[in-house]
Amino acid sequence: MKKIIAFAGSNSSTSINIQLVKYAASLIDQAEVEFLDLRDYDAPIYSADIEKEGIPRPIQELVAKLAEADAYIIGSPEHNGSLTAFMKNTIDWASRVEAKFLGGKPVLLLSTSGGKRGAASSLEDLNIKMKYFAGQVAATYSLGAFYDRFDQEQGVITNDEERKKLTEATAQFEKTL
Repeated sequence: MKKIIAFAGSNSSTSINIQLVKYAASLIDQAEVEFLDLRDYDAPIYSADIEKEGIPRPIQELVAKLAEADAYIIGSPEHNGSLTAFMKNTIDWASRVEAKFLGGKPVLLLSTSGGKRGAASSLEDLNIKMKYFAGQVAATYSLGAFYDRFDQEQGVITNDEERKKLTEATAQFEKTL
């Protein structure tokens, strides 16, 4: 059975993007999905000076773990219209271990926010950057107005139209496995 690794670029214990990634992962039928909490792979802010001392062990472990996957589900939170500093830092370090750390494998990109655009700017930014890390974007999905369209207790999208859009995106992604 194929293995998918799922994570979101958030270091918040109450991340709505983590909730969306977990929900999307629950829709996958044709593969085993393992969720990673990127907070377990935290590293100092990237700098060439720190890199001279060596790549932080958590990042080495993360890149090794990512290599085990056949595909990825990645949630992209947004801060001030861009990737979170946490996500960018993780990417910066991972690319120092292996520039093409996603290995040419399929990726489902997700984003959400409380606003109507659903962190679409961050999603677009990450979608563009995928080529640098050899991520083959199979589908994208952005959920706007998270708090109006997602039941956090049940962990599901409550809006029928949005649920259908995510189901279609996950189905498109699964075709690449």
